[in-house]
Amino acid sequence: MDQEIRLFGAVAVRPAVLALIPRFEAATAYTVAVKFELNPTVKKQIEAGEAFDLVIINQHMVQDLTALGRVKPGSQVAFGRISMGVAAKAGSRPLDIGSVKAFEHALKSARSIAYAADGSSGGYFCDLLERLGIAGEVKPRLVGISGGQTAQAVARGEAELGVVPVTSILAAAPDVMLVGRFPAELQSYIDFAIGISADPRDTEAANQLSEFLMSADVDSSLAATGIERR
Repeated sequence: MDQEIRLFGAVAVRPAVLALIPRFEAATAYTVAVKFELNPTVKKQIEAGEAFDLVIINQHMVQDLTALGRVKPGSQVAFGRISMGVAAKAGSRPLDIGSVKAFEHALKSARSIAYAADGSSGGYFCDLLERLGIAGEVKPRLVGISGGQTAQAVARGEAELGVVPVTSILAAAPDVMLVGRFPAELQSYIDFAIGISADPRDTEAANQLSEFLMSADVDSSLAATGIERR
């Protein structure tokens, strides 16, 4: 009898995970039921009692859930990291964001900029604007997007640019294009980790899925969707 594994993950890793699940299911007797929300939402729902077998969210959130007794101690493994990027509607004019100066100019020149209002990336971006000293000029043109739909909002024309993890931009192609990643001096990698539930339905199944997602065999697939292994 097939066993279903409940995987709860962050929106930013959705494109990569969904591309891999069929391979895992074809190689095992398991099926995987997936659910994706923004990082903070995943953590809150698990804290509130949401049932899961495997979780993929920010590393520090997995650590917090372990301390709360919701994730099995010792089960945490680093999954990968995602860089921040800038999105524009497909066919838009080329835009230079290769240096800090060019990046600032692009933000100050944009008519509107979508960002993940409730996500980890959105918080980092708002803090970055403050550090660069351009918050007063740029924030009035920010468009807060919820539900992990930042790149899609750019595709719909709700904002000229979008600031979001690269995985979300690549997944929105061909309607959206990756203008570029943040300049190295400003780049903030979002680190993700896997954790196994302290009370999984099937410990062996959860372990197998974790091992599969951590195997070198999937590295190239992850890289194609924007996830970097360290």
